[in-house]
Amino acid sequence: MTGDIGADLGQRVVAAVAAAFEVDITVEQAVVRPSQRAGVDYQINAAMALAKRLRRPSREVADQLLSHLRLEPMAARVEVAGPGFINVTLDDAWLGAHTSALAADPHLGYQPPAERRRVIVDYSSPNMAKEMHVGHLRSTIIGDALVRLHEFAGDEVVRQNHLGDWGTPFGMLVEHLVDEGLDQRDFSISDLNVFYKRARDKFDADEGFADRARARVVALQAGDPATLALWDRLLTESKHHIEAVYALLGVKLAPGDYHGESTYQPVLTDIADELTRRGLARISDGALCVFLDGFTGRDDKPVPLIVRKSDGGYGYDATDLATIRYRAQQLKGDRLIYVVGAPQSQHFQLIFAAARAADWIGPATETDHVAFGSVLGEDGKILRTRAGASLKLTDLLHEGVQRAAAIVADREDLTEAERQEIARAVGIGAVKYADLSTDRIKDYVFDWDRMLAMDGNTAVYLQYALARIRSILRRADTVPRPGYAVTLTEPAERDLALVLARFGDTVHTALDTLQPHRIATYLFELASAFSAFYEQCPVLKSDGDVRASRLVLAAHTAAVLERGLDLLGIEAPQRL
Repeated sequence: MTGDIGADLGQRVVAAVAAAFEVDITVEQAVVRPSQRAGVDYQINAAMALAKRLRRPSREVADQLLSHLRLEPMAARVEVAGPGFINVTLDDAWLGAHTSALAADPHLGYQPPAERRRVIVDYSSPNMAKEMHVGHLRSTIIGDALVRLHEFAGDEVVRQNHLGDWGTPFGMLVEHLVDEGLDQRDFSISDLNVFYKRARDKFDADEGFADRARARVVALQAGDPATLALWDRLLTESKHHIEAVYALLGVKLAPGDYHGESTYQPVLTDIADELTRRGLARISDGALCVFLDGFTGRDDKPVPLIVRKSDGGYGYDATDLATIRYRAQQLKGDRLIYVVGAPQSQHFQLIFAAARAADWIGPATETDHVAFGSVLGEDGKILRTRAGASLKLTDLLHEGVQRAAAIVADREDLTEAERQEIARAVGIGAVKYADLSTDRIKDYVFDWDRMLAMDGNTAVYLQYALARIRSILRRADTVPRPGYAVTLTEPAERDLALVLARFGDTVHTALDTLQPHRIATYLFELASAFSAFYEQCPVLKSDGDVRASRLVLAAHTAAVLERGLDLLGIEAPQRL
């Protein structure tokens, strides 16, 4: 049994259209939607589009479609309304049995695709030798949610952290350390922030230093032992820092996932040669460039991918071309996902198009740029410190934990260890959920009061809802096994069952669109439906089969909430 009632109805509509009109449509063209009308559960809107196709009145098409639509035993009432809407009201007994089946399903109603894919997810990608700042937040947690979704779908997921660990910034920094004698001392990530700023100032103001920094890049590329040793020290300290951030955030990135820009340096000449042999790259103003049809700038001039610069060096374009070739041909990814900010949209469309033109990836391979907006302060500008500096990600996360600690500070029923655990789960969860509950392409305003509110669409509201259900289940003498018969006698029970049935479809949609906010929106609807159910339908004070049925509903709701929060990378404390 598929968990999604809408998909089941859609398949039945497809069969009915074929029988009634000898016309083939897809499940999507069946246009099945949950209904907002009282007394109606689903609405089928296929007749309107079919009417145009068949050149017949839409109401007439709907009537004929209904005569071939087989909805027994799931539907109690089916009728045509308005210009050709088909309204479906489900049978209570069928919906109860369907809910029982979902509660016994390890995937909670989600049906994984039959074919397992290899999915490559590029996310986080901080620059080395700098502290991570708030600008790294969205890529890291959106990417982690997409990893979790694909793993739940049964895909083989390969995480790729494309570290910025090469090029002119390191030439500047290494040369500055040598200049100042700092290469002989220990340094922390905070020191490196200061060193980098001073190196950049010198690079911009002192031509002699700039020349030495460029020469240092050449030495790094040539494998000079002293330069490589200092570069490696910078990377080691940087990796310790990002690993601490990842541990605090609870994301899945690990050292084995690091694949920095330096990895691809040995193959850049080969990339240039191959694109030249294929006739895709040509010299323009001294640089080797790829120009593709359809890509122009503001002045309608062609936008190039600069494979090799006029000075013979290689930049980000060349590295990204080498990266996609590696992921397609060596990692053999079926879906290549890049979680990078919206300003890079044209760049990645160029990279994808060039890779297809070079036959590195075929038509069956999906390429997705998962674009996202910015995190804004209350002033509507990029979130920064009061002094105007980039806000360190660790400072932001620690502040979230400290603010969350106030929520449980006076709870005498909790141990200090429990209070700390809850504060971390709530604080980090608030930051992640505020981001993931927003359509990723949009900017959002960072607001602690809203993020930590106990009501409304927040992580703590969902965490509290789950903790309350767990408390109910702990207080019950016994909880019926999954699959126990569910009976729906009250409207709030029925409403909850209908929301529970949509979990599978929500996961499918989130995966298809790469939009984690679909999961967040669903979880809020589910928690709200459970709250109404809990207020109107006593659970522990009920008796017999009614009590058992409501406990199954509660346990199934808890399982879906827990799974949904986990898909977003948000912990759910046992007590709150």
